Order: sequence, then structure tokens, then C-alpha cells
Amino acid sequence: MSFTVLIPARLASTRLPNKPLVDIGGLPMVVRVARRVLSGNPGSWQPRVVVAADSTEITEACAAHGVESVLTRTDHPSGSDRLAEASALLGLSDDEIVVNVQGDEPLIDPALVSAVANLLVRQPQASMSTAAHPIDNEAEYNNPNVVKVVLDASAMALYFSRAPIPHWRDQPAGSARFDSPSSLNQSLHHIGIYAYRSGFLRQFPNLPQAPIEITEALEQLRALWHGYRIAVHVATQAPGPGVDTPEDLAQVRQMFST
Repeated sequence: MSFTVLIPARLASTRLPNKPLVDIGGLPMVVRVARRVLSGNPGSWQPRVVVAADSTEITEACAAHGVESVLTRTDHPSGSDRLAEASALLGLSDDEIVVNVQGDEPLIDPALVSAVANLLVRQPQASMSTAAHPIDNEAEYNNPNVVKVVLDASAMALYFSRAPIPHWRDQPAGSARFDSPSSLNQSLHHIGIYAYRSGFLRQFPNLPQAPIEITEALEQLRALWHGYRIAVHVATQAPGPGVDTPEDLAQVRQMFST
């Protein structure tokens, strides 16, 4: 299996200035992410890993550490727009698989990256693939910051929401709801990793925004609203923590120092 991993990296960040370049164990974070992806199963699969940067500071840091990068525009409204430009700059054919790995995920599991890419290869009817893991407690289920996804019988996404879905109409609050991990009706916590067919990735930013996308503030709902299918890989556990805040950074730095 051959695929390309694109890592969007934007220098501006309100909560953590210069986030892609913050030091984690002696390396810029975006370099950590790229090396982490490449660390999985060496020799059996080696994806092409490219950082899609908005700044020469990021591309220079990548070059200094042997990581491939492309310089994209600074005015993209979303990460998918940046990836679409990067896909075009790299000359990827329409049927090539592209995996979007966020630049603030230095603990990303390389096996998860491979699984999401492989799922899209095995599901030709899908334009995208993503991942989720079981929700095992009611606080997580009710948390609007936890994006939930429900699947159909073919493990395709029916809907993503910040609301608790599916809703147990006849189950009283506080009762056991999460004791059937194999159930197709179980609520799943969406993991923000995506694979695309390159042609669809370049088309996606040009699709009109969907009303449900605006309401939920979830960009993936645009694909569903326009009739495209999203395959979902169900992982057994949550991924490692990402880095959004100085507190997150301190936690991850501690993990790399032990």
C-alpha cells in the first residue's frame, strides 16, 4: 500500500504561539509528528510524509531535519484547503490516497494512520475515511467538546454531532449504557484523522458549506450533506494527547523526557 501523509502546519496560534516549532525533546513539534508517522513498521510500508506549511520558518525547520515540506498560502480558511493546495503542488493523481495528520499530534499512532489509509483502499465507494473509538462513560457521551459519530451496518458514518448520539429514548439517565463494546449502535468518539482520495480532497473546499456543518461547526458534515460517504475505522482505544495549550505542551514534553 502506498499513500501520502500531509501534515498541515500554521505558524499562527492564539493559544500556543509558533506551535509547529515548539521544542519537544530537542526537535520542533512538526518534525516530531513526521518522524512519528515514519516510525511505524519500517520496511513494510513507508508513506511519503510532507508538511504543508504556511511559513518559510516551518519549511526551513523541516529541511534542517530531513523532512519534506511544501509552502502553501497563508490565507486558507481551513486545514482541508491547505491540504488541497498541497496535493495540487505535489501533483498527486486523483486516485492517490492522502492522509491528513494534524501537526500537533506528536504521539499519533502510526498503525492508526496506516489503518485509516488501508480502509479507504478497501472501501472504493467511500471518498473519505476517518477513525473513532468506543465511548465508555456518560460524562464523555454528554460532553459537547467530544464529537460523536454513529455508523451504518457497513461501518460508514451516518452522522457526526457534538450532541449525545444515539439517544437512548427508554434508558433512564445514569443507567448502564456503555456495556456492549461490539454493538453497532454504540456511541463512538470521533478521532480527527482523515484519509481522502486526492481528487476528492481538491474538490472538497469548493463544495458549498452545509447548514448542518455550520450548526455543528464540523467540516466533515459537508461531505455527508453533499452525498459523499465516509468510512470509519473503529480503534480499540483513544489516541495519545495532542498539543493545543501550554499545559498540553508541558504534559507531552514530560512524556518525551522519561
